[in-house]
Amino acid sequence: MAQAVLKKRSKKAGLPPGALVHIGERKAEVMKASVMDYDEKNCSETTLTDLDLCISLRGKPSVTWVDIEGVHDIQALEKIGLCFGLHPLVMEDILNTDQRPKIEDYGDYLYIVLRMLTSGSETDEISSEQVSLILGENFVISVQEGAKGDVFDPVRNRIRNGKGQLRKLGADYLAYSLIDAVVDNYFIILEKIGERVEWLEETLVSNPAPEALHLIHNLKREMIYLRKSVWPLREVVSGMQRRDSTLIRESTGYYLRDVYDHTIQVIDTIETFRDMLSGMLDIYLSSISNRTNAVMKVLTVIATIFIPLTWIVGIYGMNFKNMPELEWHYGYLASWVAMIGVALGMVIYFKKKKWW
Repeated sequence: MAQAVLKKRSKKAGLPPGALVHIGERKAEVMKASVMDYDEKNCSETTLTDLDLCISLRGKPSVTWVDIEGVHDIQALEKIGLCFGLHPLVMEDILNTDQRPKIEDYGDYLYIVLRMLTSGSETDEISSEQVSLILGENFVISVQEGAKGDVFDPVRNRIRNGKGQLRKLGADYLAYSLIDAVVDNYFIILEKIGERVEWLEETLVSNPAPEALHLIHNLKREMIYLRKSVWPLREVVSGMQRRDSTLIRESTGYYLRDVYDHTIQVIDTIETFRDMLSGMLDIYLSSISNRTNAVMKVLTVIATIFIPLTWIVGIYGMNFKNMPELEWHYGYLASWVAMIGVALGMVIYFKKKKWW
């Protein structure tokens, strides 16, 4: 995947800053733009079929949320950028879908980048999607790559139902709610990973098979990816919490502090899982080493038992004439009794010493 991103980034070589080139996978067939316009008393939902009409969304006293799915349509994004007066570098970052979480202040609006993580119900595979938020005076624009489904349905339902403070507060509280939905979904992802880690830990103790080693490496790669997606988010929320911008009210800062605490909890959980996986790798190597030692111990005991038996057989296998035992009537039986007695004696001795 990293090589694919680098190949697509090579398309921008030599282009001026702000050149609009889509970098990433096309996750939607067509670009969709849905609008929710609300205040304390009213709420309306529309779908923008003609993006030229987005100019009517600006300057309203109510809060407007424009949710865009799909970033492959460069011309459509240019219309939205011109409508809301977005900087060309912001448009460039929206199209570059491998951005790390960050926040940038452009005066009359804030540009925020998040990583939205989802996990399928049937598979444990984690998928990542870039979400760009533009927070203005009375509007929020969210731009998703267009993957099927998102984590914003609870926010939409709260707006429709008019429950809580979302309809009473401004666009900054809406931006907080979207960030909070993304961070809360991290806990769901980590809960599923935690179940896999616990199962893997039990498997390593009972049956440290080579397949477990592959699972450990896969989980370690997921932890590295999660850390890269979540760690910079702490700086984003901290930057919003400092309220350097007039777009974020003091009352919203308290809620951002709560999101910051959740982000720290997510980071701590990821670090804990990373330490556990590192310990599991040591457990796996120790289990394999102990199993090898157990096998070698059994083989060593068996070889040690057969050493005197081989010595007895070797002596009486020599073809010398003057060996009185060779002419003895009970010589064969006596040799068997001697060998069995020596073997049993050694086994009893090993058991007594707890070597076997």
